[in-house]
Amino acid sequence: MNGVQIMATGRALPSRVMTNEDWSNLVETNDEWITTRTGIKSRYFCDGETNEELAYRACEQAIVRSGVERSEIGIVIVATFTPDVPMPSVACLLQKKLGLDTDVAAFDLNAACSGFVYGLKTAAALLANKEKPYALVVGSEQISTRLDWTDRSNCILFGDGAGAVVIRYAPEKQFVSILGSESNLEALGCDCRKTEYPAIYMDGQKVFKAAIQAMSETAVAICKKAQITLDEIDYVVCHQANERIVQAVKKRLCISEEQVYLNISHYGNTSAASIPIALDELMEAGMLTRGKKVLLLAFGAGFTWGGVLLEM
Repeated sequence: MNGVQIMATGRALPSRVMTNEDWSNLVETNDEWITTRTGIKSRYFCDGETNEELAYRACEQAIVRSGVERSEIGIVIVATFTPDVPMPSVACLLQKKLGLDTDVAAFDLNAACSGFVYGLKTAAALLANKEKPYALVVGSEQISTRLDWTDRSNCILFGDGAGAVVIRYAPEKQFVSILGSESNLEALGCDCRKTEYPAIYMDGQKVFKAAIQAMSETAVAICKKAQITLDEIDYVVCHQANERIVQAVKKRLCISEEQVYLNISHYGNTSAASIPIALDELMEAGMLTRGKKVLLLAFGAGFTWGGVLLEM
């Protein structure tokens, strides 16, 4: 059983806060329109910071909190679709900056907003066959570099940020995952063939419906695979894309308000960073105590989707 356990978490945010009122000065929108449709009140945007810098700060915090020796970290996976440069990978740059050994497997992974759950699954598989017992899994995005700042339906949704976890190989811990994909370039993407420069475009209604269906079905399938009920899960952390999507998943699964974690109002959609940022908040609040079961659910461009059931 390729089980893993989260040892520690970290997060990093840029210095600039962009409120809904700020957006109303740039495009035809207002706070009420954004809040009622998305649940977002503010988000962070880079002001000189880079993706690499955000990822480094989140990783450094997680490593220090974990107490793990850097020489024991054998894998670095950065989930991102917004690297600073096409190559080398953000993960490779982190290897040196974090002071890790050179026998580290370091690479970026692009599954868009599902990237972090894809990264956890990948790290779990690699740890089962790796001499070093620890891995860093990071979600880091600088989405402000991929926005059409005149597209009022999309630009107000996103934010920049990074979250990281240190995990250990723990075959005794319950770990169940399901990943999926289905090509759909028309509904959601970031493609210079469709825009003047690589900017995010989206058919909101199609993505809305597909995300609810995929995350709900994944949750049910994971519980069936794990032979548990949804009531036995302590926290469900969905990718924070839109509060209405998360609430619809909650309603479809018939789970309680207390089980579902929401923080989109402060961050917007940070893509692969949204789930690890939420995990860091839960950890800081003392909510992820030993034995807790956490279900992570994500949906993103590709389409990609997935879920991971973790035991703390």
